[in-house]
Amino acid sequence: MILRRYFSTFLLGFLIVFFSANLRAQSQPVIHVITMDGIVNPVSAEFIESSINDATKAGAEALVIQLDTPGGLMTSMRKIVKAELSSEVPVIMYVYPSGSQDASAGVFISYAAHIFAMAPGTNVGAAHPVTLGGGTPGGESPDSTQSETMNEKVTNDAVAYIKSIAQKRGRNVEWAEDAVRKSVSITETEALDLGVIDYIAPTLDSLLAQVNGDTVEVPAGEKILNTTNPEIVQKEMSFRYRILDILSHPNVAYILMMLGFYGLFFELSNPGAIFPGVIGALCLILAFFAFQVLPINYAGVALILLALILFIAEIKITSYGLLTVGGIVSMIIGSIMLFETAQPVFRVSWSVILVVVACTVLFFVFAVGMALRAQKSKPTTGVEGLVDEVGTADTPIYHSGTVSVHGETWSAFSDNLIPEGAQVKVVEVHQMKIKVEEYSGR
Repeated sequence: MILRRYFSTFLLGFLIVFFSANLRAQSQPVIHVITMDGIVNPVSAEFIESSINDATKAGAEALVIQLDTPGGLMTSMRKIVKAELSSEVPVIMYVYPSGSQDASAGVFISYAAHIFAMAPGTNVGAAHPVTLGGGTPGGESPDSTQSETMNEKVTNDAVAYIKSIAQKRGRNVEWAEDAVRKSVSITETEALDLGVIDYIAPTLDSLLAQVNGDTVEVPAGEKILNTTNPEIVQKEMSFRYRILDILSHPNVAYILMMLGFYGLFFELSNPGAIFPGVIGALCLILAFFAFQVLPINYAGVALILLALILFIAEIKITSYGLLTVGGIVSMIIGSIMLFETAQPVFRVSWSVILVVVACTVLFFVFAVGMALRAQKSKPTTGVEGLVDEVGTADTPIYHSGTVSVHGETWSAFSDNLIPEGAQVKVVEVHQMKIKVEEYSGR
């Protein structure tokens, strides 16, 4: 009887501990965390969209996006904003770590988040849109009136867009408009005072502690955040996204394109080498893939191709350096024009351009020098290669006779009588007969 009572008490205690632990496990909130560090482009847009979908499917309490961006494409920004505004999972935008920035397209993305926070030593702003291109649909350069009108249209559209986002999320509308029209930028403390952000947090843990209990609005209605003792799930970019993100960098795309051109040039110059052709084709395929997510300007590509043609022509035609100068100018201008945007984040770095142009010029200068040296050098093969060679007279030589040169017997003649067995030097070649003179060895 006593044993049964002890056993019942032990079983009851065990069940209480088991179920309480299970309930605590079930009630522990899960927070997904991703990092967006770099340009806003189609790759980052797809990554954020998929991360929001994954967090929704996993039933996460919130998705934290640690942000550091100089901006990027407006089209990609709009895709991210749409995903945020329709997300059932609260999105917390966190400009982190210290020293990070949230500029241009990043401001729109942050304003669309349910909660916007910044780490100490960060800044936000400078969201004035920069139009892509620089010409009219017909290809001619626009006049100042057309440019001003187009810029005004783009700016007004961006202002209306960010104001609608700010009103929906209850953020500072006036500052948002100034960020777009006047490119103003502020620190995290100024942003908090102006109602641009919700919190300043030095770490992720401190941020989650501050947002605990906040009420946010999702499409299904209001949601109270529970971030007490959360389970943090770090979601990294997949290998596919990392590769695509690297390839979509303007400098990488530019270098791949140039390597592709070089590889094909070497293969066409030396048919059968195979390796340069394979590498060149692979680099070109990767470059053209990158061009799909970059604002490529095909006039820039054409100028770079023209530069390579001019460099190749320099090898064949004596232009005293004019073709090389034209190639250098064409390659530099083409490299600058390669990506059709005025945004600095999508320009090819000047250091990369100068290094590529310098290497290209040095290679073709070396090739031209070798070609000129080959033209001036004495032939070493064929009949012409016999000139100045030394042989032995097999017979007496005057108007006719035979000599041995390089182990071959040749019909020969001379202006002076040369005795049999004497050393002779080849002076001229006349079809299959050679003219020789006696050689003294000096």
